[in-house]
Amino acid sequence: MEVIHKIGRRKTAVARVYVSEGKGNITVNKKDLNDYFTTSTLQYKVNQPFNLTENAGSFDVKINVYGGGITGQAEAIRLALSRAMVELNEENKTTLKPEGLLTRDPRMVERKKFGQKKARKKFQFSKR
Repeated sequence: MEVIHKIGRRKTAVARVYVSEGKGNITVNKKDLNDYFTTSTLQYKVNQPFNLTENAGSFDVKINVYGGGITGQAEAIRLALSRAMVELNEENKTTLKPEGLLTRDPRMVERKKFGQKKARKKFQFSKR
């Protein structure tokens, strides 16, 4: 099996994932997964595609991720890994799609408008 390369995005985070056969080593930006994502919630999000497709521990994954915060990065990685699992075996699509793991979340931060305090908040209005 050759290396599978996929990209996942969430907010401003971009994750490039390289999946190859191995013993289940996951490295994020040249660090171990547990060192990069310290909370168990984020580690669960990253491992979710493997757990749902019952492929945990059978692939080595090298991940480059940049932009956004750690939650956005974890969800970008999850999308990229889900896409890689579908390319590996088309039957994985039936398990991942109902969980919403193949959907690119389009929500982004709305830009600030001029003449306003924030994107929607206005400066205080004084009638007199």
